[in-house]
Amino acid sequence: MRVRAALVAAGVLLMGYAVVGGSADPDLKPAGVLLFLAGVLAGHDLVWMAALLAVGAAVARFVPRRHRPVARAAAISAAALTVVAAPLVLGFGRRPDNPSVLPLPYGRNLAVVLLVVAGATLAACLAADLRRRSTAGRGRGRSTAGRKRSERPGGGGPPAAGG
Repeated sequence: MRVRAALVAAGVLLMGYAVVGGSADPDLKPAGVLLFLAGVLAGHDLVWMAALLAVGAAVARFVPRRHRPVARAAAISAAALTVVAAPLVLGFGRRPDNPSVLPLPYGRNLAVVLLVVAGATLAACLAADLRRRSTAGRGRGRSTAGRKRSERPGGGGPPAAGG
């Protein structure tokens, strides 16, 4: 709870710093700032949250329970990578007269990175399945005769009288 309070306090301080810094700007247009903030809020709540809920529902419906944490982490990673790379992939800022601006094949590179995320997700899920299969057979087939008293069903207490 202390960490949460510290993060909230840091966020409030940063927002206060932004408001003070923005209000000191002589070219500030409050209507434009409010319009921008309303657009960000609408974009976040109407687009981003709707997409996030749809992906979460798809993960819950189609992914087995034991693989859901890995699938969620992969989906969040893929979304973050795509959002960060989107301006580069779409070529915002590329100028035809200067080929050194955005010179790399960003679409192909994003596809490669997303394939690496998918491969790591698949490897993590397969490793979890292998681990689950190897531990599933360990406890079966052993009689109580070979076990220590503490391992026997109902065991662990004081020895029985006369025994």
